Amino acid sequence: MANVPHGGVLKDLVVRDAEISSQLREEAAGLPDIVLTERQLCDLELITNGGFSPLEGFMNERDYKSVVDTLRLADGILFPMPITLDVSKARLDELKISPGSRLALRDPRDDEALAILAVEDIYIPDRVKEAEKLFGADDPAHPSVAYLRNRVQDYYVGGTVQAIQAPNHFDYVALRYTPAELRSHFKKLAWRKVVAFQTRNPMHRAHRELTVRAARQRQANVLIHPVVGLTKPGDVDHYTRVRVYEAIMAKYPNGMGHLALLPLAMRMAGPREAVWHAIIRKNFGATHFIVGRDHAGPGKNSQGKDFYGPYDAQDLVSKYHEELKIEMVPFQQMTYLPSTDEYQPVDEVPKGVQTLDISGTELRRRLRTGASIPDWFSYDAVVKTLRESYPPRDKQGFVIFLTGLYNSGKDTIAKALQVTFNQQGGRSVSLLLGENVRDDSSIEKSYTAEERHENAQRIAFVSAELARAGAAVVVAPVAPLESTRQSVRDTVLHSGGAGGNFFLIHVATPLEHCERTDRRGIYDRARKGEIKGFVGVDATYENPEKADLVVDVTTQGIPGIVHSIVLLLEASSLL
Repeated sequence: MANVPHGGVLKDLVVRDAEISSQLREEAAGLPDIVLTERQLCDLELITNGGFSPLEGFMNERDYKSVVDTLRLADGILFPMPITLDVSKARLDELKISPGSRLALRDPRDDEALAILAVEDIYIPDRVKEAEKLFGADDPAHPSVAYLRNRVQDYYVGGTVQAIQAPNHFDYVALRYTPAELRSHFKKLAWRKVVAFQTRNPMHRAHRELTVRAARQRQANVLIHPVVGLTKPGDVDHYTRVRVYEAIMAKYPNGMGHLALLPLAMRMAGPREAVWHAIIRKNFGATHFIVGRDHAGPGKNSQGKDFYGPYDAQDLVSKYHEELKIEMVPFQQMTYLPSTDEYQPVDEVPKGVQTLDISGTELRRRLRTGASIPDWFSYDAVVKTLRESYPPRDKQGFVIFLTGLYNSGKDTIAKALQVTFNQQGGRSVSLLLGENVRDDSSIEKSYTAEERHENAQRIAFVSAELARAGAAVVVAPVAPLESTRQSVRDTVLHSGGAGGNFFLIHVATPLEHCERTDRRGIYDRARKGEIKGFVGVDATYENPEKADLVVDVTTQGIPGIVHSIVLLLEASSLL
């Protein structure tokens, strides 16, 4: 039978509030509202369908502090991840939000009201402490620390929610199950033991062998439960991954496995995340959960070392075994034995027996170059799907992001790059100049820092979509703030698919030269106060910390600069 939900009761708020959903929808129409971010949308869906049981809303300050410090809610129930609703100070003031307020929470994709939040408190988190406790260090090399620094707002709003409706999904609808639906499915099929497998990556033969072996050893069935919410920037897009999962499900023994999608926004928090994943799979009815080596690890820190030890996640899940009440299945690293054409756990292979493996780095190289991928490593259908979505590097799109002061030469460089790429052929080329791609005179307008950031985000979205389609995209806004440039990079990496290739070029021409050669008199107008918030006059330009290339038109000619950028792309196998 399915596992008991965490906390004893499945908190399916959509079902609980179904009888009053019409009244809630009418009320929401007259309430101040918050349009959710992608992460908040994922969190709300799993709050309201019971995936985050026993939560019934976004954490108040008491629960938040307790979770950060002790991995427990204030009432003592184990829950290792803070689930919070961050809101800007400007939005709080605009909506006059205070304890006792009721807010409509809206889907960013279609503006539908999904729930009403009854505000309990508003608090300022210690984000440095949150980073250190959750992720082990306040290190921006960790994607969630970078997210915390650059995208999370200053205030958290805590409170319980009432569900109006679940978010609408138009992709893979048949594979999307709520916890209650999946539990019902297991009951219908008389699945008494279910081994859940977590993944955010494509699956290959080793993963299939691992899960089949785990199921057979426990006389259980397999739930392939991949994450299709927010994952690590640069990960394979979920459309490609789901097609891979569908292809590999056909390779399981008849009736052994089932595929269901999880709309989770991962935090890549290693050990804490493993405990969190176990709780979520328990809520979905699984009785066993596979915890991998370096489970949910984000890779290397700023010093080039792994953020977490290879077995830290397994150790923490084991520590809370009695409370979790879901059996951990330690990930066994599998290796291929050509002599017997089978996979075996590495520690069970006798000494001297030949083994074969392909690392993730090597797989990506073969996909990039078109080199063969042997059938002992992956199935033909899987490789075909990956090649369709991830063509060789010289067919992938990319974004060249030129940043610098007005009249630094970045626009001239951008136009020269457009000509060069058009001459080379093989891709469509898109050029986006200025602060606002919709207005050629945008440089003459007065902008606040917030407006510049919003304009850059629009440019980032357009760039990512064009690059995803294989275009060469050349962008040249001023983009004076490091946080804005990092946000643009994250958008391209996360949304650009195979075109998520981002290059930051700092056009570091000195201000004195930019102003002296300004034939349009823009700097003069800014110094007279006719243009407000002008970068270099009354707004600061922050030099990029990690530009891929730094150029200066006072010491380099435009042809030489263009050639250096072309060489950068050639070194990355994009040309």
